[in-house]
Amino acid sequence: MIRQKFGERIKSMRRKKGLSQEKFALLINMDRTYYASVESGKRNVSIDNIKKIADGLEVSVGELFKGL
Repeated sequence: MIRQKFGERIKSMRRKKGLSQEKFALLINMDRTYYASVESGKRNVSIDNIKKIADGLEVSVGELFKGL
């Protein structure tokens, strides 16, 4: 449940920045298929990768989880 909500949150934030999954994954140095599986809630993501995502979205790690 939390993986799906987290995925929806980062997907929404990425789209607001006008970035495709591919461009965003390149920006944060992450494989696109891995990133796509995180967005879809299929992957249990590590804290290191959560930090990469937060940095790429220019938000704090806490902001990614706010209200989940």
